[in-house]
Amino acid sequence: MIGHDKQTGLFTFCDCSAESPMGRRSVCYDRAVLDARKEHKPQGSAVELAAEMGIDLLTEEQYRGLQKLGEFDAKTSSWVKTPPDVRSLGGALFCDRRYGRVFMYHNGAQSHYAARGFRSLHSL
Repeated sequence: MIGHDKQTGLFTFCDCSAESPMGRRSVCYDRAVLDARKEHKPQGSAVELAAEMGIDLLTEEQYRGLQKLGEFDAKTSSWVKTPPDVRSLGGALFCDRRYGRVFMYHNGAQSHYAARGFRSLHSL
């Protein structure tokens, strides 16, 4: 749990493992690029897996907020919610922590790496 909204009573939960969760790595960004891949398809997509779990990908702002609570993704990286204008051009955003700083990058949404997964946020 990373937060509690006293007005709504909602508790906010986020993945706080040191590295991007193992079972959510080596995925591309979304279903559109998963379906478009002809070879070397990953097991799934970050957006689709998150939806199946009933959770949301972190935004860049939420990711940076998480990094204020500790040091995460020093060896991995995490897809973050990508704005439609970036996604419509084939890109997707991801973040990590290197050299004591938080970085946001872009990549083709179809890319998948063994060390790239996603983190989630959920309020109850």
